[in-house]
Amino acid sequence: MTYWQNIYANFNPVAVELFGLKVHWYGLMYILALLSALWLAKYLIEKDSLGIPEEITDKYFIYIEIGVILGARIGYFLFYSDNLSYYLTNPWQMFNPFDQNGEFVGIRGMSFHGAVIGFGIGSYLFARKYKGYSIKLLDVAAVVVPFGYVFGRIGNFLNKELVGRESDVSWAINVDGVLRHPSQLYEAFAEGLVVFVIIYFYRKRKRFDGELMFWYLILYSVARVVSEVYRQPDVQLGFICCDVLTMGQLLSFGIVAFAIGWYAVLSKKR
Repeated sequence: MTYWQNIYANFNPVAVELFGLKVHWYGLMYILALLSALWLAKYLIEKDSLGIPEEITDKYFIYIEIGVILGARIGYFLFYSDNLSYYLTNPWQMFNPFDQNGEFVGIRGMSFHGAVIGFGIGSYLFARKYKGYSIKLLDVAAVVVPFGYVFGRIGNFLNKELVGRESDVSWAINVDGVLRHPSQLYEAFAEGLVVFVIIYFYRKRKRFDGELMFWYLILYSVARVVSEVYRQPDVQLGFICCDVLTMGQLLSFGIVAFAIGWYAVLSKKR
């Protein structure tokens, strides 16, 4: 085992314990992702002179954050749970922060694709109440979401979850005695950083409001499909189709189909 593999193998996912409550690095990274995305959104609105009042931006983030959290959690059980019938009859258990032994474990298990659905619902509800800003804010979100996403995937890495497939590459990490691809970092780079850079520099060339969200959904989905080649399929599901495709890849194809429809509708309204 190399020096770095040994460090990761012994890394503690719990950042600090306060009064018996364990605060994981993942939770801290999630908060950092949210705050950094909000800061960047306000920076871009001012830099690009979008004319969106700060209080409107704050309200929009409240709408989508609630939508994202609910969507991500519910989506996890809808798409990835092996005991869906139980959670459909006991839906409050989806948000139970305690395990069977009564120990506080927080809310673990989130689906990005569920978060996308929640984001869409939150944006729709916001648009019904605050007209005139929603499409521009969607484009702002298309830039800042992949930026914040980087921190989320680093959180997965520090939490030793969503692990990669077995590998003997020199940069493999040790997870419970097995060498694996650091797929969480691959995703942070491809689905987060690369997508952010592309959309950030393209934003001044967009042809109509809403186009950046289209490109975000397309670029993220492509990056996700590629990244999942190095990610271990969810143990309770395995491969979903043809012993090749994972649930994450199949859901990403669905996002691509939605994005194409989104583009067609908006382009006709130009």
